[in-house]
Amino acid sequence: VQLVESGGGLVQPGGSLRLSCAASGFTFSSYVMSWYRQAPGKERELVATSTSAGGSTNYADSVKGRFTISRDNAKNTVYLQMNSLKPEDTAVYYCNALRWIGYWGQGTQVTVSS
Repeated sequence: VQLVESGGGLVQPGGSLRLSCAASGFTFSSYVMSWYRQAPGKERELVATSTSAGGSTNYADSVKGRFTISRDNAKNTVYLQMNSLKPEDTAVYYCNALRWIGYWGQGTQVTVSS
């Protein structure tokens, strides 16, 4: 099983980034896919979730209206489009796959700074 995140980097406040998470080794379409983040000195928090069929999504209040989670079951990939980024969005972002057990990616750093 592998979850490989990409797309992180340094961006100015108000900018955008799109994270990708490429999955392999399990039946991607059957899993709930989520993005979490962890800032230095803080607990890991749930950012966004997409159900296995992709028909339902949920977001943390702090990112509603700015972030969009989407998935392409044909490509075994989940995305996180992040717009209007703020310095408080700075964190390591992790991809998670969940059905009966959960899998984690290695994370990708997002830094929002001028």
